[in-house]
Amino acid sequence: MGANKLSKQQGKRMSKVIACIDGTSITPAVCDYAAWASLKMKAPLLILHTLDKSAFPTDSNLSGNIGLGTRESLLEELSELDEKRAKLALEQGRLMLEAARDRAIADGVDNPVTMQRHGDLVSTLMDMEDEARLWVLGKHDENLAEHLGSRLESAVRALHKPILVTSSQFKEPQRVLIAFDGSMTTKKGVEMVAASPLFAGVSCHIVMAGSNAGALQWAKKKLDTAGFDVTTSMQTGEVEKVLCDYRREHDIDMIIMGAYGHSIIRRFLVGSTTTNMIRNARVPVLLLR
Repeated sequence: MGANKLSKQQGKRMSKVIACIDGTSITPAVCDYAAWASLKMKAPLLILHTLDKSAFPTDSNLSGNIGLGTRESLLEELSELDEKRAKLALEQGRLMLEAARDRAIADGVDNPVTMQRHGDLVSTLMDMEDEARLWVLGKHDENLAEHLGSRLESAVRALHKPILVTSSQFKEPQRVLIAFDGSMTTKKGVEMVAASPLFAGVSCHIVMAGSNAGALQWAKKKLDTAGFDVTTSMQTGEVEKVLCDYRREHDIDMIIMGAYGHSIIRRFLVGSTTTNMIRNARVPVLLLR
């Protein structure tokens, strides 16, 4: 076997499910979905905590403020306080990662690895993308647009690996919905689902917001051949409403969407309505690249 081929195979074996945690109430669900994906895909699990400098004040410089320039003792106290806050944040992250690792082990994952990194979340994910097979991020129902929306949209635009955005409670998927528009990009998404062990044994619903019966039959045949229990539906109307209504009516556990190319769904998803879709779905959303 050639060295290049061997290297590629080794790289593929080392690709990881990477769970991004922040210690909020969504963290247990992120851990559980990441553990589920790790076990289904037989991929190593890495649990990541990113410590953004904005999470606590550092390097305070108040010497320019009126009345503080000559109070060196106060400045020293403020500097010491910043250092203490930084140390507390580091320790909190360490304990958080330890608890997440224990949870993943309880879920059945062998030897999950933890990592703490400093810096902006999206930049950190971009730096680590060669290691990733699947990203797992949490959806915060409260204050979603402010807390997660802009970072999530930035991640969708910047990353090139699938991203699973979880709901607040873990439920092992039994029925998934593929958003399909007949384009080459969404056909690629169907092929990815057909080839992935992540959804083996799961009932698959293919929903088209449009009218292309030939493409819909192609998608059904592709998944039928891969052994899926397939249901198809051709709908008319606005994409977000079609998907969310269908999800409620058929008790769908996860929505799968393409986040690449120039399809209708791409223009719908990667834009101002990204957070609306994730909020209204009420279930995890898997964004394929």
